[in-house]
Amino acid sequence: MTRPLLRNHTLFHSRDLDEARERVAAVFCPHRLETLGARSLFDACHHHLPGERLSLNYIEYGAKTLIAPGELGNFYLLQIPLDGGAEITNGRDTYLSTPDRAAILNPHLPTRMTWEEGTRQVLVQISRRAMQDHLAAQLGGPSDRPLTFDGPLDIASGPGAALRRLVMWLVAEADAGQPPIGPGLMARQIESTLLSGLLEAQHDHQAQLARSRAAPRPRHLRLAESFIEAHLDQQITIEDVAQVAGISPRGLQLAFREHRGTTPLGFWREARLARVHADLLAAPPGTRVTDIALRWGFTHFGRFAELYRTRYGLSPRDTLKG
Repeated sequence: MTRPLLRNHTLFHSRDLDEARERVAAVFCPHRLETLGARSLFDACHHHLPGERLSLNYIEYGAKTLIAPGELGNFYLLQIPLDGGAEITNGRDTYLSTPDRAAILNPHLPTRMTWEEGTRQVLVQISRRAMQDHLAAQLGGPSDRPLTFDGPLDIASGPGAALRRLVMWLVAEADAGQPPIGPGLMARQIESTLLSGLLEAQHDHQAQLARSRAAPRPRHLRLAESFIEAHLDQQITIEDVAQVAGISPRGLQLAFREHRGTTPLGFWREARLARVHADLLAAPPGTRVTDIALRWGFTHFGRFAELYRTRYGLSPRDTLKG
């Protein structure tokens, strides 16, 4: 019998379908779960190791199983089959995921899956906000649309194979009693490496990434942008940014004008608007626009609504309703 992975981080092991649905939903999201084959084969387990921006998971169900969560909402999900396979529908994409072809589920598109009998998978759950933030850091500014991956991901060769090796190394370290994710600077760097590995996959921002990587950026501009991205929920001054970047405030203004066509304040404002937009799209029922605006430092609500409408073409309230 194949030994389960992440065995020191067991959440549950059950032959009860309802219990499995509830326990998995507590980590991921509510979903429909049904057996399509022999119910007697259903034997579910879920092992879970949480980190700061992502979590490692091992799941098997035994029986052929239908899983229909709809939109995942606030996380991306990388699924790496070890045995068996799954038919994946994510938005308009439908494909078969196998040990050579991983699935990357987009949180803003409806998902439906059928896991074949005997399928075992390692799953990496990645915070949607963290993924968008990481993309923004690579682009030098926030995107105006959600990052959307195309499936499946080839994990038998090229960048996908490297990503698979990294994920399995993380799992092996956890099984050796040395969890590689969690608190600490080294763990954060490991998570960033995995997020960068995901950006090597096929997605709708590849052209922008290629242009951004090809464009020369002075070191002080890169430092300034990284500092601003890391402190979007805090009140910072241009003097704070200039000090971290090792340049005068005037020099910083000129660098943003030359290379970004904006000011440091404009860059900061656009990045915060993008965070508000992402949070409004992912917000659960009952969320208030003002709470999200305040979270990202917008205290003048009339001015905020005007900026938002100019940027996205509709009001924050309409985005929340949509």
